[in-house]
Amino acid sequence: MRVLIVDDERHIRDSFKKYLGLEHIDAEGAETGEAALEALEREPFDAVVLDLKLPGISGQEVLDRMLRRGLSPPVIMISAHGQIADAVAALKAGARDYLVKPFDPAELVIKLRGLVEDKRRENLVEAGKRTGAGETALIGETEVMRALSAQIDKIAGSNVTVLISGESGTGKEVAAREIHRRSPLAAEPFVAVNIGGIHEGLMESELFGHEKGAFTGAMARKPGLFELAGRGCLFLDEIGEMPLSLQVKLLRVLQERKIRRLGGTGDIPVNARIISATNRDVEALVREGRFREDLYYRLNVFRLTLPPLRERSADIPLLARNLLGKLATRMGKPPHTLGAGAEEKLSSYSFPGNVRELENVLERALIFCEGNEIRGQDIDLHRETPSAAPPLSPKTGTADPPQSLEKLEKEAIIAALARSGGNRTRAAEELGVSRKTILNKIKAYGVGRNR
Repeated sequence: MRVLIVDDERHIRDSFKKYLGLEHIDAEGAETGEAALEALEREPFDAVVLDLKLPGISGQEVLDRMLRRGLSPPVIMISAHGQIADAVAALKAGARDYLVKPFDPAELVIKLRGLVEDKRRENLVEAGKRTGAGETALIGETEVMRALSAQIDKIAGSNVTVLISGESGTGKEVAAREIHRRSPLAAEPFVAVNIGGIHEGLMESELFGHEKGAFTGAMARKPGLFELAGRGCLFLDEIGEMPLSLQVKLLRVLQERKIRRLGGTGDIPVNARIISATNRDVEALVREGRFREDLYYRLNVFRLTLPPLRERSADIPLLARNLLGKLATRMGKPPHTLGAGAEEKLSSYSFPGNVRELENVLERALIFCEGNEIRGQDIDLHRETPSAAPPLSPKTGTADPPQSLEKLEKEAIIAALARSGGNRTRAAEELGVSRKTILNKIKAYGVGRNR
């Protein structure tokens, strides 16, 4: 925690700094309101302790200017007995709490920790609404996964910028979350954003935030994901999809550690660690002029490459059992086991869609298997991606012939049912057919009981 103490009496600043230091809280002092605002625009603070009575601009004016400039650390006002009414007015204006002189420094510590924790939770909730939660466990016991885990251990303790590369579905966000989980700031927010999933016109506002009235529909101030990450981690997935116009602004953030909201007039210091990921050849994008070389070098301080599932096939049974337990819980089903035939069938497949494809296969198996054991015949290894090579026939060792229209239709229905958790109505809506049609098809193809 880093706190700014604003008081014109030096002995008060020094005594607070010393006491906070004993509580493992880093503190900096400012003698005037002007000096406080300069410090707040220079570096990020987790909280501000602000005296109401200051030479030059008052504590109330400092608070007002902070709010106008979008500087949002929680503020505790300090007042004398005769200024309690002013302190209450400051609370209404945006301060989080106040203390009346003289007060016990231990009470200040309690309030600071409570306010900083409240702010962190607010950021976590808002970040969760806008980015969602994800898988956090990095699973695997093969040599390549042990080496990957060792690399993560080395980089987790530092604030180094990391670029994670790997095929689609290899678990790049999982690796990023694992880096954060093993870091000293694991309790701070982890904010993940898929660059490829944000409309280009909204991307700047989402990352950097906006002020009220910055554009049509901006009815209130909105903090960006950089701010919500706080002292934690911002994960930028599919970084290769970022437009060049925004790459310039991201480069500035990495260089200066400051952002400016859309429609804002002042810079806001940020302290989040940046981890990015891509399944594209970023070096090729740089050569083609589609990705800035200077930004590439800023992001690629440490490179972490995730292996595809086909290079760690011995991990498939372990991964499958873990996924099976989570899927059964999510789908409201009892625990299921993975039979030997199913394990063998899964382990012999190349999984071009990697862990994501494995999860889809298990989800389908859970929907249609009889009993509580996934058997070999429950595992349907149809092609997940257009570019994937077809699985080899176990009888001939050659590629299976092209699928019939009926089989393609059946697999489309199975996939839609898997994505909808077995809900026939949602599957029908996804496929653009009526519920009656999909029920008839399910019955005709024997892919599930009509209900």
